[in-house]
Amino acid sequence: MNQLYSLKSVEKVFSIAPGKLIIGNPDLKRLDPFLILDHFSTKLPCGFSDHPHRGYETVTYMLEGQFLHEDSTGNKGTLNPGDLLWITAGKGVIHAEMPGSWDEKSVGFQLWINLSSKEKFCEPQHQEIAKENIPMAMTKNVTVKVMAGESFGVKGCIKTRTPVMFLDVEIRPYAVFEQVIPKEWNAFCYVFKGEGLFGAGREKASRDSCVLLKRDESEMFIVETDAESVRFLLLAGKPLNEPVVGYGRFVLNTKEELQKTLLDYNCGMNGFEAVLSWESKIKHLVKRNPN
Repeated sequence: MNQLYSLKSVEKVFSIAPGKLIIGNPDLKRLDPFLILDHFSTKLPCGFSDHPHRGYETVTYMLEGQFLHEDSTGNKGTLNPGDLLWITAGKGVIHAEMPGSWDEKSVGFQLWINLSSKEKFCEPQHQEIAKENIPMAMTKNVTVKVMAGESFGVKGCIKTRTPVMFLDVEIRPYAVFEQVIPKEWNAFCYVFKGEGLFGAGREKASRDSCVLLKRDESEMFIVETDAESVRFLLLAGKPLNEPVVGYGRFVLNTKEELQKTLLDYNCGMNGFEAVLSWESKIKHLVKRNPN
């Protein structure tokens, strides 16, 4: 372990009950700039049929199974294990995501990242990255998939509008992972496999646990393992420090912006023109039970 740095500490560790949000629950309602993080596990007929977004980014990262997606800007495809979909909703997009099977569960993460007031009404953007194109940083005992940010000198594949770090980290037994996180950023880990020792105090966290890090003067964060390996998401972001006024899948800065958004959506204008004419093909999958 590198002893030249003061180490970042853990503020608290808490367990996530099955089916509950990781961000968006009573223990962690919001962590600027992150709005929601869901560890989903679902199959047809459940899914996310046609729905609108405005004012933030949605990220889908697959672990198991398939997810089909389609949106009103013409993008569509299939996410397989390890694939990443990063959508900047900006001023507005209609979107659908549906599991690819009635029998096999689709498992992964859905993350919402807030946009600053300067970016909220930008043009929608679509970034879809196949598993084999996600940069990987590797040492003898650590593997990091770098979606956004940087780790071990490897830069992420996503162009972010809000400064964030999104890493999938796996540490083998009896090893140490070190990561620099800007001291003013909010950061946390979500453990979804194994067990590790987090931060300066070596706080133990195992599967289905969230590890919230302290915002302090330290930048170096470490995770160690004993006899068991660990795999976790490391998410960190620069706080926007702006008001949040949300309703459903709309996230704005003021009540006036929210009222205007509801009007835009209901009237099909200013980014929501597609609501009057567009319908995804995958929304009908729920009616096609082969059994």
